[in-house]
Amino acid sequence: MKKMNHIVLISAASILGFTACKGPAQQGAPAMPPTPVNITEASVAPAVYYDKYPATVVALNQVELRSQVSGFITGIFFKEGEVVQKGKPLYEIDRRKYEAAYLQAQANVASAKASFDRAKKDDDRYQRLADQDAVARQILDNAKATLETSRSQLAAAEASLAAVRTDLDYSLIKAPFTGRIGISQVKLGAQVSPGTTLLNTISSENPIGVDFVITENEISRFADMQGGKASDSTFRLQLSDGTEFVHAGKILAIDRGVDNQTGTIRVRIEFINPDDRLKDGMSCVLRVLNEQSGNRVIIPYKAITEQMGEYFVFVAKDSVAAQQKVHLGPRIGDRIVIMDGIQAGDKVITEGFQRLRDGGKIQIGIPAAPTGAPAKK
Repeated sequence: MKKMNHIVLISAASILGFTACKGPAQQGAPAMPPTPVNITEASVAPAVYYDKYPATVVALNQVELRSQVSGFITGIFFKEGEVVQKGKPLYEIDRRKYEAAYLQAQANVASAKASFDRAKKDDDRYQRLADQDAVARQILDNAKATLETSRSQLAAAEASLAAVRTDLDYSLIKAPFTGRIGISQVKLGAQVSPGTTLLNTISSENPIGVDFVITENEISRFADMQGGKASDSTFRLQLSDGTEFVHAGKILAIDRGVDNQTGTIRVRIEFINPDDRLKDGMSCVLRVLNEQSGNRVIIPYKAITEQMGEYFVFVAKDSVAAQQKVHLGPRIGDRIVIMDGIQAGDKVITEGFQRLRDGGKIQIGIPAAPTGAPAKK
């Protein structure tokens, strides 16, 4: 009986000693409290956004005015910077010698024509006599040779008349088309040389073009737009001062080939320019409607986290946070378009996710800071 009691006491002591040997490290760790978070519901909204391209305004028609004849400027018939109509006289180069040359050429033509008419009559007369064997054959041959010589001299005189008429016309320089003329590069009395002296530049204004470059991967996209798939909102222009140009544009031309060095190709957009707001050479930003515009899932941009070049959001599922990978669209103000990864109605965590891990416990609603405590930034 005593032996049995001794054994029980030893067993009890052993149990007590084993329990005492277990330290705090061997006991279960206390559960972490849930992380307070704020959430917002992912919504579907119209997402209209544009791709931006640096661009330059260009005149669709522009000509440098240069003299084709030499002489002194004797007349300037326009106001610098004004719109001139096609055919309007702009500059006059001393015309006196060209008028004199023209009158002389006219006289030469008249003389050559008289000689031709006389040779023609002689030829006709000798031909009739030769038909009656009343004249020597040599005389007839000489008459025909004289006629051909007179014909050639008349043609040469007429060609000379056309040449001096051209020089006379060139002495009065006219507007080749309706457009705005610039500041004159010469003054009255200045001497000009043919083909080298720049007088002025005239350019068309309405419509006007905007040039920009795209990569060869985008050619098919813009070719489709050129084929009629573009709308009035496809092309928008932002000026250098940040203001928007009110009129819409359309594709006028895609260049003939890709630049081998840059892998780009030039595209020209045409805009109406009734108020002359666009000037040749201006820098601007062309905004092209992105083909993915439409109703898209949108969330606050601050909900996005980045890890190793990939983007994630935390979604609240009951009391647990689930980390989900997303593909981003363009940013629109303080919001961002989500192409895929979440759906409308998902409860996206926007605040408090910095300490979260996938599957972490959450408590919706971050408590307000105590009165007098500094606000968290």
